[in-house]
Parts: sequence; structure tokens; C-alpha cells
Amino acid sequence: MKEMTIDYALRATWQAVARMYNEQAKNYGSTMAVGFTLLSIDPKTGTPSTALGPKMGMEATSLSRILKRMEEQELIQRKPNPKDGRGVLIHLTDFGLEKRNDSKAAVLRFNEAIRENINTEQIEVFFEVMEVITQLISEKKIYSEINE
Repeated sequence: MKEMTIDYALRATWQAVARMYNEQAKNYGSTMAVGFTLLSIDPKTGTPSTALGPKMGMEATSLSRILKRMEEQELIQRKPNPKDGRGVLIHLTDFGLEKRNDSKAAVLRFNEAIRENINTEQIEVFFEVMEVITQLISEKKIYSEINE
């Protein structure tokens, strides 16, 4: 049997998580992407539209489509940014806040199920490993010898 690569394990696990969240979101007439967006918008002050993409790790074009659909579904509204006359703040509507709470509950249920089945030390090591992987990638230490 071949050894499983780290990138394969990450990708396969994330795809399983995404499928699970999309199945849950479907019960609410939504998608995982909409739920993630709802959770990324500050429920009190709103979030600048320009900050939302980087915060979510998403390209502007993909985010624009999601925001347009969310606006049509009356989950969000765009308001001028009082601190930047050219900017726009994305605010949750009352309906958006309700759906945000549904999304938050799903995430908390997932985390609770994981914590019930994996001990604290293993979870801490998991987060440490994820942090190191992210750091290696951001510092371009993964493929640095190829780029030199």
C-alpha cells in the first residue's frame, strides 16, 4: 500500500467536510459558501467589501457572485462606508443574522462532535501542524529550492 501524502489527506478531508456542510446548508436552502460568508461578516458593524475576500481567502469574482445572490435573498445589504466615501460595508439583515446563527450552530455542532471523539492533546497537535504548514507556505519554504 502506498503512503498517503499530506496534501491528499488535507484535500480529501476538506472535501468531506465541505460535502457535509453543503448537505446541512441544503436543509436551510443555502450553501456552505453562503454560510461561511455570513460568519465572516461582522454582525454589529458590517465588513468592508474589500476586506471580505482576503478574510475568507476567496477571489473577488467568486465573492461578488455570492454577495449578489445573498443580496437577492435579502441576507445582506450594502451601505456606504462612512470612513471611506468610495467603499461599501456589507451588513447582515435580520434574516441574514438568523441564517448566520444557523451557520454558527452547524459549525459549533461539528466542533463539538470532533472534540467528543478526539482528545485535547491531539487537537492541539493538529492545530500546531496546520500552523506550521500555513507558515511554510506563506514563507515560501515549501518550493524555495526550485525558485532559486
